[in-house]
This record gives sequence, structure tokens and C-alpha cells, in this order.
Amino acid sequence: MGKKYSIGVDFGTQSGRAVLVEVDTGREVASAVKEYTHGVMDEFLCDGVTKLEPDWALEHPGDYLEVLQVTIPAVLKESGVSPDDVIGLGIDFTACTMLPIDKEGNPLCFQERFKSNPHSYVKLWKHHAAQDEANKLNEIARERNEDFLNLYGGKISSEWLIPKIWQILNEAPEIYEEAYKFIEAADWIILQLTGEEKRNSCTAGYKAMWNKRKGYPSKDFFKALDPRLENVVEEKLSTDIYPLGSKAGEITEKAAKLTGLKPGTAVAVANVDAHVAVPAVGITEPGKMLMIMGTSTCHMLLGTEEKIVPGMCGVVEDGIVEGFFGFEAGQSCVGDHFEWFIENCLPAAYYKEAQERNMNIHKLLREKASVLKPGESGLVALDWWNGNRSVLVDADLTGVIVGCTLLTKPEEIYRALIEATAYGTRMIIETFQNNGVPITELYAAGGIAEKDELMMQIYSDVTNMEIRISASAQTPALGAAMFGAVAAGKERGGYDTIIDAAKIMAKVKEKYYKPIPENVAVYNKLYEEYKILHDYFGRGGNDVMKRLKEIRKAARG
Repeated sequence: MGKKYSIGVDFGTQSGRAVLVEVDTGREVASAVKEYTHGVMDEFLCDGVTKLEPDWALEHPGDYLEVLQVTIPAVLKESGVSPDDVIGLGIDFTACTMLPIDKEGNPLCFQERFKSNPHSYVKLWKHHAAQDEANKLNEIARERNEDFLNLYGGKISSEWLIPKIWQILNEAPEIYEEAYKFIEAADWIILQLTGEEKRNSCTAGYKAMWNKRKGYPSKDFFKALDPRLENVVEEKLSTDIYPLGSKAGEITEKAAKLTGLKPGTAVAVANVDAHVAVPAVGITEPGKMLMIMGTSTCHMLLGTEEKIVPGMCGVVEDGIVEGFFGFEAGQSCVGDHFEWFIENCLPAAYYKEAQERNMNIHKLLREKASVLKPGESGLVALDWWNGNRSVLVDADLTGVIVGCTLLTKPEEIYRALIEATAYGTRMIIETFQNNGVPITELYAAGGIAEKDELMMQIYSDVTNMEIRISASAQTPALGAAMFGAVAAGKERGGYDTIIDAAKIMAKVKEKYYKPIPENVAVYNKLYEEYKILHDYFGRGGNDVMKRLKEIRKAARG
């Protein structure tokens, strides 16, 4: 029996990428990327005429089919691997990224009569225009003492499925009526590949308020939101939810023509980009937290019991690995934080020096910041430039730097901002630990984890924990490929469980970060100061940030 391969396709915000992976080693043989033709539509629809309101973010589902059409044949061609030797395919997606479809599974925006109706397109995860609906949902859920609310840190996000569906019902009832189903883009791709609608437990649990034991919230609750939503689950969603690691079906003749794969190739139930990364670094047991670090950070963790943790984004049974409760928390401003600083706060001399030394500006700042000792700048900052996701769940909070003097230098502020994000992560870790969810090891994946040694060392020192780094540059796609191998099963050359697959296919780098004791001692003191500021500004001691926002709003008219 020759080598067997699995393909993972990772659908991101701007592009999709495929990786071809050796099943018996986890070696990534080939990869390909396809930028979305229409990109993110946040000002105008793709007709170039229809203007979108603020906080909209749409995509064109045709772009996702192009990803399958371009990247899968590309990795087969680059590697020289025969489709006969590809045993499985898995995909992951951003979430909640959703769309309305007709009875045949076609997006409504493909119909001529709906082409200029924004509500017929894909609402991307970062579509925030359903905030009014989310606010009302939270208010009604609190009034009714709905117990599901606690499982999401006390607040349902405007990014999630029900607020987005409700917005469509309020603003485009004709689309709501016409839609046979509303479906996550992740599950829609599986429908395109296999001809079967198999909804995954990850998006249902984290983004659609579904619970393995209790199902969706009650009809009464939906009726209390809006009488027209009373039967939304039965009429527009599905109560058939499949655990991660299940086989969704097989590549159809139609999908084979699109992708170049063989009909009958196993396809895994879909997954979410952050969640699929967990087994890709070898985490298949409780106590190990993965930070997926980019513009923002997702913190993923497995547990054996359903615990209520203040400010978490969700706890879902079978939400990450079947047989465990998957916990999620997050920070809404990490890479964005440093980008803001570089774009707005650096003197020209720094750019000049970077240019003369042929260096990236981030690299120059890291070099200068790495010479500083912990505490040397006399600064402490709060990491809330884009609000706080965990543990305060408050989008109206803003940033703070304390301790600036006339001698404060840009690299000192830059380092203080890095430290602030590390304190935010420690706050999340301690909140989990204080609520009965142990964390003994840290892992990291994503661009920052791969490239920024200074930042990872600071995180290790601030948390006083070792940090292991993913060895894959495409961690979600590798995770998706692993689930593809599980969908194929052992008999066809794959694996029977994701835990078995992770033992062989998951990868972390040999080098890892260890806390430096003298740095830990200083950061313990600084973290105490961070906590005082965190609680003072974030828990109602002083709502100055919100008052300033009101004053700004009035001033801008």
C-alpha cells in the first residue's frame, strides 16, 4: 500500500488555502492560496452601485467555490500526488459566517432578482450590523433568566447566527421568506462537496446557541424575541447536528469535476478555524490552552465538565474534540494593537533608521524593546483599544497607558502594549483556573507566535508558564486535513479518532519558551497594577471611557 494523503482547506477572511498532508507522518507536501475575487464587501455590493450601511461585512459565496476549484488541483499538481491516493478532505471556516439558500442549496444571491439585495449574500463573521438585534436578544434572555446565557459569558454577540437571521427578518422579510434554510458557510461547503446537509457541533454550539443535551433555546424564547421567529429552528435551521470527527459524506460526481478529487473520497464534518487548530498542535486532553494569535487572539481549552466561567465566549460539549467540553475565550485587540501604534505614534526618525538598516519597522521596535528590562519603562497599559472580549465582555472599553513622562520613548510604549496583551491573557487564564478549569500548559499558533520571539518570551514571563509553538505555518489547514484522515477511517489508511491522528500528524517546534525567574518576579508586581486598573475602569469603578464615548458622539453630531 503506497503513501496516503489528506487535504485540509482553510477558508479565511480574505482568502482560502489548501494543504496536502502525508497521513502517516503529518508532513505538509504542498499548499496553495486563492485570494477571494470579490474580497470583503463592506462599503459597496459587488455590483459597485448598492451602498452598504456602516458595520456591514459581506462576501460572495462563489469565491468559496473558486477556492476549491483552484487550490485543490494546484496542490495535486505541485505534489504530483494522484487523486487515487487522497483518502480524505476536511475544511475549516471563519464563524459565524452565514448565508440564505434555496431548496437546492443555491445561495439566494445567485438569483437574478436578489443580486442587488445585500441580505441575499454571505454575512461574514465580522458583520456587526445586527448589534440592535443582539442587544435586544440579550435583554430579553436576561429578563427571562434563560440559562443558556451563562454558557456564553453572559452575552450573545452580534456576530452570531440568530442576531444575523433576525436582522434579515427585520430589514428584508422577503429574503427571510424565500430562504429555505440559513446555513453556516462551513456547512454549505460540505453540502456542495457531498450533496448532504450535515451541520457541525462546533458552529452550532458556539455561534447558534445549540446545546448537545438541551438543543436550541425554546420556541417560547424565540417567540418572545419576535413572534415571526417562533419556529425559526424547525423552519430555517436543522436539529440534526453532527460531532466533529464524523464523516459528512463523500465527494460527489459534481464535486469531483470541481476539485479534481475522486468521487467517493471521504469528507469530514466542517469545523471552525480556531477550534480545528487545537488538535493540530497535539492538544487532545484537558489542561492545555492554545492561543491562536493574530490581529486578535482566541484562547481554546478542553475540559471534562461544563463549568460556568465569567466572560468566556462559550463552553460546548464536543465543540473542539469529541468527548470533551471545549472552552473558548478571546482578546479583541492584539496584532491590531501594535499596528495602531506603528501607524499613528512613531517619529519619522524611526522609519528613517529602519529604511537605512533595511529593516521592517516592527523588527526595529522589537530590537529596541528587547534591550529594556521588565519594569524599566515605568509604564503599564490596558489592552482595550478594540474593547474587551474576555473576561469583561464589553466592547465600549478603551485603551489606557499609565506612567508616561517627557523621557518616555516609542520602544517603551511598544513594549508596554505587548505586556498589556500578555496581562490580558493571564487574566483569562486565572479566571478559568479560579472557576474550576485547570490550565497547566500553554501553546501558541499564528503569525505572531511564529515570528515574534520577544512577545512570546514576555508571555512566558508574565504567565510564568512554558509556551510551545505550532510547527505548521498553516495550523488550521493541517487540523482540517487531520479530520479528513479521520473521516476516511483506519481501513482506508486514515485514523479512527482525532486523538489517534494527533499522535502522528500534529506538530510543535522543538524550541519552546521558558519563564525567566527574575522577569517573572517583576511581572508579578506589574500585573497587580494592571489588575487594579482593569477592575477600576472595567468593573464600574470609573466609567470614564463610556462617558468620553458619549461626549465624542455628541461632538461629532
